[in-house]
Amino acid sequence: MIEVIATSARWIQLVANLTLLGSCVFLTITGAANRAYPAIWIERLERLFPWLAVSIPLGLLIILATTIVQVTGNASSLWGGEAWLGLLKDTQVGQIWILRFTAAILLLFLVLYLCRTTRTKWQYISCAVIATLPLVASSLASHTAAEELSVSSVIPYVLHLILAGVWFGALPAIIFLALDQRTETNLKFGNLEFKILKRFSSIALPTMLLIVLTGLVVADRIFDDFYAALVATTYGWLLSAKIFLLVIILLIAARIRSYWLPLLNCKDNSEVCSGNSGIMKWVRIEFVLALLLLLLATIITNTTPVKHSLIENWPFPFRFSIIATWNQPNVAIQVWTGLAVLVLAAVVLQLGRLRDWGTNRLICIPSLLFIAGCVVTLQPLAIQSYPETYRRPSVPFDATSVAHGATLFAEHCVECHGPQGMGNGIKSRTLSTKLPDLLIEPHTTEHTPGDFYNWLTNGIENTDMPGYAEKLSEEDRWDLVNYIHALSRGYQARILTPEIVPNKAHVKPPVFSYEGNDGSIGTLQDFRGKKTVLLVMFSWPQSIDRIEQLKQFYKQLVEQNIAVLAVPTKDLAAKDMTQLAAELPFPVVAQSAAEIVSSYALSRRTLSHPDIIGRGSTPDHMEFLIDKNGYLRARWIPSLDHSGWSDIAQMKLQISLLNRENMKVPLPEDFVR
Repeated sequence: MIEVIATSARWIQLVANLTLLGSCVFLTITGAANRAYPAIWIERLERLFPWLAVSIPLGLLIILATTIVQVTGNASSLWGGEAWLGLLKDTQVGQIWILRFTAAILLLFLVLYLCRTTRTKWQYISCAVIATLPLVASSLASHTAAEELSVSSVIPYVLHLILAGVWFGALPAIIFLALDQRTETNLKFGNLEFKILKRFSSIALPTMLLIVLTGLVVADRIFDDFYAALVATTYGWLLSAKIFLLVIILLIAARIRSYWLPLLNCKDNSEVCSGNSGIMKWVRIEFVLALLLLLLATIITNTTPVKHSLIENWPFPFRFSIIATWNQPNVAIQVWTGLAVLVLAAVVLQLGRLRDWGTNRLICIPSLLFIAGCVVTLQPLAIQSYPETYRRPSVPFDATSVAHGATLFAEHCVECHGPQGMGNGIKSRTLSTKLPDLLIEPHTTEHTPGDFYNWLTNGIENTDMPGYAEKLSEEDRWDLVNYIHALSRGYQARILTPEIVPNKAHVKPPVFSYEGNDGSIGTLQDFRGKKTVLLVMFSWPQSIDRIEQLKQFYKQLVEQNIAVLAVPTKDLAAKDMTQLAAELPFPVVAQSAAEIVSSYALSRRTLSHPDIIGRGSTPDHMEFLIDKNGYLRARWIPSLDHSGWSDIAQMKLQISLLNRENMKVPLPEDFVR
């Protein structure tokens, strides 16, 4: 019941806010303030303003009350001041609510003042501007702001709300205008109505296009996999319904603009009445659908965001993937052919309208072409999917998981897939099917982690791939999935050199936790947004000169905001670890070192030394630069890259380039995708 009350309050205050905004914009555009005496429809519309302005703070009060009940779990807490003050003072939600309520009260006072004065153009404009403030404040509590509270993330949502207000708020004004003129038969009223609506129509089309565009930008920020989330999550289903309503509304608006509006600009009274009644009918329908659309939007804002919604079971035996199918024979030709048929459907529809085809002919022929175009376009892009296809891994993509996955791969998979996953194991030639190359070929990018999990669990039908559900636990199977993806990512790291490529974040490394010999503990993620990490994997005593060099220049590195983590490639003797702890100003990882080295050694390959023969080899010394966003950006292997970062000036140059970057990229996920 509380949820219903909260949703109703959010919906009512949003409708009131958008109506006030759009009505003021409409009155400004149509020149209502220039009239010596306001028309009846203007007076009726303005009588709503105080009620709308009161509805906004009232709705916000109800929202705050329901939030308190939901947080405390006790309705009696509403009668005490502590719960109210605690929520307002100690939570971000409460502070945002204060901003919204303050803006709503300011709007209320302005509307009450306008009701007592003669309206001018600038008063309508000021009312519209103030009406945007509660919307701007509400955007701070949106899903996009929850992901990243920044100007760049909030602005698209703010624009989406304001543009929606410009469109939606004009609908009641149009209804009042059409109702006022409905009984008039004098031509001047029809022509006046035509001029007003024509003036608004000139901005309505670009407004709707911008609403769609900003909606796409907002969706792009909150969807990881738009297609999957749209089909298999509650958020996606609600958004699909919202999009469906929006399409219908756009079709109605297009019909009003192209057919009914021109009928008002006529020379016959009967046509005036016909055009007026048609606009009255369809704008009412559009307004009702818009109210439903806003209700869906209100529900969506309080639905679990798609990034945090788990798709446990994909409902279809297929999915569409351009990445997995585009390079297959004839796929590109079929897709382009299907798109050409879709374009033809649009051309035929327009041609039919110009030639006044009958309704049945105008609907049937373009519809058949549209359906045919969709089938031809989508059919070659479809591939098999499984219930687990979009399931989120239950094990993070970390060094421990990857290292354990490597052990499991050596035990269960090497005989067929080969020591480096290239499909060249000793049993591969005896199998009935050719094995994919998990290292070089883009196999892991063409399929989801859930696909691999399904194959490891159930095997692959009509192949020699067995299932391991009875032999390996769920966690073990996810460890194998992580290792397979680490193999692929490691091969992608061939592009890394001792020189960074500015503003290009390529490789997502495994995360890890560590405990240093100096007692320090932490995770790789702790440095995100704070410091660049120099990860030094060394052998002892082979790397003694390099360790001494880093010790000598450590203060200069600290001045460049660098965190140095040294990881031994082999277990150190107790006396060596004690000596290093006493002499080095940076920590040497004492626990989890073997897992970190094992997982990062997969990124040892270079373009000149691909290391794909046999089991491969792990260099004695490797160094990696991981930027503030958590991406692997540069790598130095002395045995392959020779001098490289032994020249400290060269390394400091690369670090300074990283420090000067200001990339706006999403942080690497802690789970493979």
